[in-house]
Amino acid sequence: MPSTPEPRLTRRGLLTGGAAVTAAGALAACAAERPAPAEPAATVAPVAAATSVEPFHGPHQAGVATDPQAHAVFLGLDLRPGTDRDAVVRLMRLLTDDARRLTAGRPALADMEAELAARPARLTVTFGFGPGLFTAVDAGHLRPRSVADLPSFSIDKLQKRWSGGDLLVQICADDALTVAHALRVITKDARAFTTVRWTQRGFRRSAHTQAAGTTQRNLMGQLDGTVNPRPGSPEFDKAVWAADGPQWLRGGTTLVLRRIRMELETWDAADRTAREFTIGRRLGDGAPLTGQAEHDEPDFDRLTPAGLPVISEYAHIRRAHVQDPAIRILRRPYNYDEGVTAEGRSDSGLLFASYQADIAGQYLPVQRNLAEADLLNEWTTPIGSAVFAIPPGCGPAGWVGETLLG
Repeated sequence: MPSTPEPRLTRRGLLTGGAAVTAAGALAACAAERPAPAEPAATVAPVAAATSVEPFHGPHQAGVATDPQAHAVFLGLDLRPGTDRDAVVRLMRLLTDDARRLTAGRPALADMEAELAARPARLTVTFGFGPGLFTAVDAGHLRPRSVADLPSFSIDKLQKRWSGGDLLVQICADDALTVAHALRVITKDARAFTTVRWTQRGFRRSAHTQAAGTTQRNLMGQLDGTVNPRPGSPEFDKAVWAADGPQWLRGGTTLVLRRIRMELETWDAADRTAREFTIGRRLGDGAPLTGQAEHDEPDFDRLTPAGLPVISEYAHIRRAHVQDPAIRILRRPYNYDEGVTAEGRSDSGLLFASYQADIAGQYLPVQRNLAEADLLNEWTTPIGSAVFAIPPGCGPAGWVGETLLG
């Protein structure tokens, strides 16, 4: 430890214009800051899963190829009027520092609940840029063309309170308290620059309740994400990570977030045969109606004795089918459940998070097929929609968004 005083990074300093020049050096100087106080060993037994850490630094942001955690919150922010490029740079430096610390199990600067940071539980914090951010920072020419509001679909009943946004923060962890704490820290530090547009919370099966790699079920009981590309494979890299388009996005991706309400009361009225016919898969094991196991390739040419397709031409898996694995989308969905309405109806559904290298070439063709004639449309209604460019990751001395704003 050097004996001379080190530069000190403060939250107030990062919120001022001058801090943008010195932040990089100051961030490095803070590496020796004390860790979050550990919870008393006498009252809390060590739990390996609670202290598990997902690496923050790297060529890609965590939270995309990461094995999905049990809890998630998607935070949509709008930039305050007059927030310019310099202000967005300060914001992203500050939020990157928050994320870097929290994902490592350390408190953020000025964190008043430092103990809540001690158990990261595989926390990831992922940032995305909406169309409005590019306008605010005078970088419209660098916005990927497909990062724009989606075209209107006949099945949509979009609500403003669940749609759009200039900046996305996706927070995921295997512990709900960890997610809540990270959300509060991020929101507080973004307050000087942004207003909250929406907050969408989601969940999957809790950690260790099923074997790793098991496809999750949604609230309709369906296995959701069977045909996902496998992280680390050449098909995944081509399908998800941007290799074309603006140079600053290389190593990043794009996200389409759709909030899809499920009409569970009318779904309850459908018998099992109707449900499986609608999806094109058996509910029990997820196998296609022409197969024996979940990952069997569906045989779309097989006919019934009556000469009709075993898998209907309007079944969900046929309408969503993509032949080339390299242009599939990565589905990373979360269920949402807001309880019941005053009328006693379920307010539940799916936060459908789709990652792909190119929205126009990958997501839109699938969505058009689904909107045109998917049997599942009878029981689902998209009520929210937002699109974001997800920048590449950063190194220990960098910050997310530096490739665009630096």
